[in-house]
Amino acid sequence: MSVIQNIQKVYFIGIGGIGMSALARYFHSLGKLVSGYDKTSTVLTKSLEAAGIAIHYEENIELIPKDADVVVYTPAIPAAQAELVYYRQHQYQVVKRSDVLQWITESSFNVCIGGTHGKTTITTMTAHLLRDTGYGCNAFLGGISANYNTNFWSSEKNVCVVEADEYDRSFLKLVPDVAIVTAMDADHLDIYGTAAEVENAFVQFANRVKPGGCLISKYGLSRAADLHASVQYTYSLTDTRADVYAADIKVENGAYRFDVIHKEWALQDVVLQMGGLHNIENSIAAITVAKYLGIEDDKIKIAVANFKGVKRRFEYMLRDGVHTLIDDYAHHPEELKALISGVRSLFPAEKCTIVFQPHLYSRTKDLAAEFAQSLDMADEVILLPIYPARELPMEGVTSELILGKMQLASKMVLSKEEMVQQIKEKQPGLLVMCGAGDIDTLLQPVKAVLQNGNA
Repeated sequence: MSVIQNIQKVYFIGIGGIGMSALARYFHSLGKLVSGYDKTSTVLTKSLEAAGIAIHYEENIELIPKDADVVVYTPAIPAAQAELVYYRQHQYQVVKRSDVLQWITESSFNVCIGGTHGKTTITTMTAHLLRDTGYGCNAFLGGISANYNTNFWSSEKNVCVVEADEYDRSFLKLVPDVAIVTAMDADHLDIYGTAAEVENAFVQFANRVKPGGCLISKYGLSRAADLHASVQYTYSLTDTRADVYAADIKVENGAYRFDVIHKEWALQDVVLQMGGLHNIENSIAAITVAKYLGIEDDKIKIAVANFKGVKRRFEYMLRDGVHTLIDDYAHHPEELKALISGVRSLFPAEKCTIVFQPHLYSRTKDLAAEFAQSLDMADEVILLPIYPARELPMEGVTSELILGKMQLASKMVLSKEEMVQQIKEKQPGLLVMCGAGDIDTLLQPVKAVLQNGNA
């Protein structure tokens, strides 16, 4: 913490990012002077401003603090960004978000959750379990907790629950006492180059667990034999070969009731209010952490039942008896597969319409066939144009690339405006909107046309 103690003024370039905003809140909670830049105003930046953090939206070195002790930037910011260039040229201390997380976690007990999908939900569940049961933790989340409406909270307990981001190899700066690895699927190939390199990075992350620490990993990972820790558990939804798994799963009033089984213990009649079978599996990983930390069974069960989920993770936006509108952050083929399977488990008799916005040209190019295969699990699919994020267009890479590989009969690529009009006309009973871009800005217009019917 000595590095943090010596910092008084922090400037964030890309302060509106989900991980960056959590760090901004952290420094603000310590009484440091925090300010930042982002290119657009969002719900996240507005909430930071409401907390008293100054933000500007113009790339302008006249607006930046010249007395910043530390400048934190996100890898999503281009190297030529004017403010970043200025700070580097003038020898300021310029660091990545991952460097700050390293400073914070160097002297704390850390639960670090990594994986190409599921990590945000498991991180939020784990942090909620520790908070709700009274165990206590500092939380750095990659999503907004629906229980607390924030992606960060502090605690006097010197325990940190951290989402370990594999992008840009950031997670290799963390030193976990407890680590979770959810998946090692190919992603961020713009950074890693090959699927094998992605797996290598996760093996390195898992093997960073401190001596005497605990590793919890999804059963069946391709590199399981290369993962080493003093204490190890595997988890699965229902595979009894795993160390921890669910049994006797029932659907009751839109919630799941199930038992969590380990060879040395069992947690019976756990109730999870969050939709999606994959979220039962996610809860098993979080429960395993709580059991490892010695938290009492009754407290764990109450905390799980109290868990309201993560915004944009199987989040119900509308349930009026006629329409069900679900919002989800799924942006990888495996996440889409889990999402659609989860929807099917809760609404087996309903026609399932998916609106999907692909995220990144590189991911679309690398995984078009896998996206098509996952989307084919729906009854009807509307694809929006690709959300570019940090990338420039790639020749021949459009949403039609996915469309052309799909077997499903009812499929189309529409603009945002055309999609809203289509929903207004068709009035689907079960609609799922998913993606990591700006598709969430369309939720309110879609919700409005569903509520108003054809009027």
